[in-house]
Amino acid sequence: MIKRTLYFGNPAYLHTKNEQLVIELVGSAEKKTAAIEDIGLIILDHQQITISQAVLAKLLENNAAVITCNTTHHPTGLLLNLDGHTLQSQRFKAQIEATLPLKKQLWQQTIKAKLSNQASLLAKKRISNQLLLNLAANVRSGDTDNCEAQAAVYYWKHLFPEFLHFRRDREGAPPNNLLNYGYAILRAVVARSLVGSGLLPTLGIFHRNQYNAYCLADDIMEPYRPFVDSLVYDIVTMHGQYLELSPKMKQQLLGIPAMDVLINGEKSPLMNAVQRSTASLAKCFEGKERTILYPAFS
Repeated sequence: MIKRTLYFGNPAYLHTKNEQLVIELVGSAEKKTAAIEDIGLIILDHQQITISQAVLAKLLENNAAVITCNTTHHPTGLLLNLDGHTLQSQRFKAQIEATLPLKKQLWQQTIKAKLSNQASLLAKKRISNQLLLNLAANVRSGDTDNCEAQAAVYYWKHLFPEFLHFRRDREGAPPNNLLNYGYAILRAVVARSLVGSGLLPTLGIFHRNQYNAYCLADDIMEPYRPFVDSLVYDIVTMHGQYLELSPKMKQQLLGIPAMDVLINGEKSPLMNAVQRSTASLAKCFEGKERTILYPAFS
């Protein structure tokens, strides 16, 4: 069963009763409830939301991820469970002791999957993708030739309409804002699944920024990014140059965890596919498997 994503963009008081999240909107006498065990992701996007400690504790007990947003409505914080798996210490040990050759092989698989999915997205939008297919076929262990960066130059130059003069930059002009928002949701989904698989989201296989608490999440989300890109492409096509982040756009981006993806030949909601990816990664660290299970863009 796919977990629910809940978004709160208005003043509210969130508390709990009988394992239910109780939602009281400020200025309304109506109360709404949601089963806490059904929640996978909750986004708090207003400065006048009050949430009780009991709610936070129960959300984390059920391995839900909690995202907080700043005054510009962009995700800025992520709260995760610290005790997500019964074999957690064993899996931490296997992850920490992973050899450099294994990490390089896992990164090779990850970049191959990312570039293949980027190529498939371009093909779906009737954009030439042969360069990306060639790069994907030639990714070496550890991506020593930096095929990922070579692909990015071509991919971002051609994906969006020419009139946007798009350049991928976190602080850049739209639709960078839409990509940032979508990637933040994706990152939370991946981090949540890593914790659920008994892994440390901080300890990456490639990303090593000492100030980044989610290096492994940033690694494993790479092949999933084209699914966000596809959704943003559709928003751009619908709205053209007017790409300030509207409530309607947010609603579309909040559907990312429920997007259908193809993984191991089966259609699956993205959130469930991510769980399969992180579970296979844990087995790779333990030496039980050799390949991370990633989705294919179709």
